[in-house]
Amino acid sequence: MTLLTHHLHITFEVTGPLEIDNNAGSAVRGAVVNALLNRFCANQTAPTCADCPLVRVCPVAALVAPMRDTDEPGGEQRPRPYVIRPPQGRRYAPGESLTFGLGLFGRAAELFPYIVMAAHVIEFQGLGRRLEENRGRRGGVRLQEIDAINPLTGAKQPLFRAGKRQIQAPGIPIGPAEVASFAITLPEDRLTLRFLTPMRLIDGGRLVKQPALRPLLQRLGIRLTDLSMAYGDGPLPAADARALLSLAERAILERNDTRWIDIVSHSRRTGERTPIGGLVGEAVFSGNLAPLREILVWGSLVHVGKNAVKGDGWYVVER
Repeated sequence: MTLLTHHLHITFEVTGPLEIDNNAGSAVRGAVVNALLNRFCANQTAPTCADCPLVRVCPVAALVAPMRDTDEPGGEQRPRPYVIRPPQGRRYAPGESLTFGLGLFGRAAELFPYIVMAAHVIEFQGLGRRLEENRGRRGGVRLQEIDAINPLTGAKQPLFRAGKRQIQAPGIPIGPAEVASFAITLPEDRLTLRFLTPMRLIDGGRLVKQPALRPLLQRLGIRLTDLSMAYGDGPLPAADARALLSLAERAILERNDTRWIDIVSHSRRTGERTPIGGLVGEAVFSGNLAPLREILVWGSLVHVGKNAVKGDGWYVVER
């Protein structure tokens, strides 16, 4: 599997009172997608990207609504080549910084210039809820900086700084070699998963409300296969996947410090309300975990479970 990921930190200075609901990832994703569509969509009359004759050659569609080629297996649309890592705060005062993350998969990093321009559009759109103290407007923000980061090592590359003309291309790709190098430093028999945003998994038609490695790895294997087929050079071998699931089934939940939270996402376009809640907190697993380390690290990069593209399913693997 040769999937590559790029991870960005995008930082704004808050210029007016700003408040984000609990579904921060959904709010940030909406701001980014709307900015891309408002700034770059060449066919605003099309009801959706799928209905537009330009969909195969449009950079906006490549990010927000990528379509499969006719000979590709799966549904009509590919998995989206990005995930949002939402800001951790909910209310910001003028002068404070607001940072969110954006993970890009495969060649989506080549569309980085569009991300920069979309970030500038967010300055005009505003971010967060409409507040009475802002005269019914969203919170004001001003783009300050964009960095490429390696979430595994903390390495950082400055890409954009306010007031400077030069913009650098993302240059910290994370792929199989980087994942393997980090995974081998993790313990072989005891791992902590810290769920930073709701982990929403369904197993056997039911929501998973207690941490368990087997359903997590089962869904993660499907996600990595979809992403690698769409943006890499092939999936995890089926035999390896079956062996990993068997090990995951035998892992012991040694400590459970998670809780379930209920959150609803509201779509202005369709009017639909979608539950995006799940497990947050820490879970400690023990057992023969050495063969599971790499795939778990991959999951920390691409997210797993429902609504991953909106920021759900973000976790870190800790020693």
